[in-house]
Amino acid sequence: MTHRLAEEQDIPTLVALYDGAARWMLDRGIDQWKPGDKDAAHFRKRIASDEVWLAYAGGEVAGAYEVWWSDEPAWGVQPPVAGYVHRLMTRRGAPPGQGRAMLAHAERRIAAAGRERCRLDCVSSNPRLREYYEGAGYVVVGELPGKVAADGSTYGVMLLEKDVRGLSGGG
Repeated sequence: MTHRLAEEQDIPTLVALYDGAARWMLDRGIDQWKPGDKDAAHFRKRIASDEVWLAYAGGEVAGAYEVWWSDEPAWGVQPPVAGYVHRLMTRRGAPPGQGRAMLAHAERRIAAAGRERCRLDCVSSNPRLREYYEGAGYVVVGELPGKVAADGSTYGVMLLEKDVRGLSGGG
């Protein structure tokens, strides 16, 4: 698997990845992402302010994820000791293990930036996702019962983190 930072011309691919993952969730009764919730403006903002990474396997896009350098809506004001992974998305039909490979790349990237923790949040109503992250070495360190969504609604999230000191690479 190879990775590269996303650019403006990748925005349609990112929107399609998000919508595909959202449709997959809805088809399985998982109330989390909704098609259309993350549009071109969202990914344009993330590319400009943080990092958005595309992953390739066998010459095809296998997925993408975002790394933020702060996440006040979920974690509050924090010292600069962590990177925050968002929107870990795999293309439907991508080879198994791509999500874990992208997560490992994100962890190495965050470590290479001199941060000691990789943090993420997952919706409280999706215990399988929490188990997935715990299986990758993440520890639940809290719960935020009233995270505010873009539309003003609230939902609960579990806050998870992993120590990434000692990892390297990720560029």
